[in-house]
Amino acid sequence: MTALILFFAVGILLIAAEVVVPGGVLGVLGALLMFGGCVRAFMDFGSIGGLIAVITAFTLGGLVLYFEFSYLPKTKWGKRAFLTAQVTGVTAAVGKEAVELVGKSAEALTLLSPSGYVRVDGERYEAFCQSGQAPVGSILEIIGADNFRLIVTQRSKI
Repeated sequence: MTALILFFAVGILLIAAEVVVPGGVLGVLGALLMFGGCVRAFMDFGSIGGLIAVITAFTLGGLVLYFEFSYLPKTKWGKRAFLTAQVTGVTAAVGKEAVELVGKSAEALTLLSPSGYVRVDGERYEAFCQSGQAPVGSILEIIGADNFRLIVTQRSKI
């Protein structure tokens, strides 16, 4: 009985630590310990004891995960451990939009050396300057697009 309680206690602690420590290893080890505790319960206490252990394992696991995801993020320590910010916006011209941008003018928002950001029709895109460096404020011409960026070149002065 002591080994069963130890398996469950350590398993639950490892599963609880998985929320804070990334990688999945602690959660897998915790689940294996809980599984081992259930197997041990079947061997020592028969079908009824094993079934009670399985129900207990799922109940404890569910309660721990519920607590971690509903109450922990609201605590001072939890606010530091959980991510709350969201990255929004696009940096790539994709599909038909890229084809429509070829030939248009772009303004360098950052130094393109050779990569940086440009503004086209009020939108911000990641760009690669084929003609080397382009200073902030340069007027560039979009000559193509590859995977996740526009390909630009400095306009020739006529």
